[in-house]
This record gives sequence, structure tokens and C-alpha cells, in this order.
Amino acid sequence: MTKKNRDRYGVVFSTDPNYRFEQKPPEEAATLPPAKQKLRVWLDRKQRGGKEVTLVTGFIGTQEDLDTLGKSLKTKCGTGGNVKDGEIIIQGNHREKVVALLVGLGYQDTKSAGG
Repeated sequence: MTKKNRDRYGVVFSTDPNYRFEQKPPEEAATLPPAKQKLRVWLDRKQRGGKEVTLVTGFIGTQEDLDTLGKSLKTKCGTGGNVKDGEIIIQGNHREKVVALLVGLGYQDTKSAGG
């Protein structure tokens, strides 16, 4: 068993020489249509050395769909960023642009919170 699997499932050792750990990973939730998503967009500076980032949270769906949405937003804002822990992080203050892009993609009129 590789260290990666051991860390994920918590199995460290078995005395049975024929033991094979076969647990299925949890299934991801199916992606909701954009009209039913309730995304939140806000500006964040915490633990970032005073630099601003635009956060998009509340996405319900597969990691692949979240990555696709994140890449689309980063490309249209012309900036860098990341997708991790179910959040889209876009470098800089792009709240208004991100909200407009999300509404254009069919998402609900998102709430823009201050930072």
C-alpha cells in the first residue's frame, strides 16, 4: 500500500498477509445547473501578506467542473489564481467583473460581500 493510500484511509498495518484494502472513495456530488448554484463572491486579504484576492465559494459539483469554471474566470479577468478547497481564488480585486461574468454564464445574481 502506498503512503498516499495509507494517509487517505488511515490503514497503517495489517497482520493478514492476504489483506487488500478496498474501500471506494466517496462519490462527488453531481454538478447543479448554474441557475440553482448560490455562489458568493468577496474580497479577502487574510493571511495573504496584505494582498487582495477575489474568492468565489459555494460551488456544488465535481472538482473538474469547478476547475473549468475557475480557469474560465481567471482567463477572462486576465490574472492568475488557483482552485482549492472548493474555492476559486483570483488574484486582485475583480469582484464586479467576476459577478458580471457569473451572471453572464447563467448563475444567480451572486451576492458580493465586502472585504
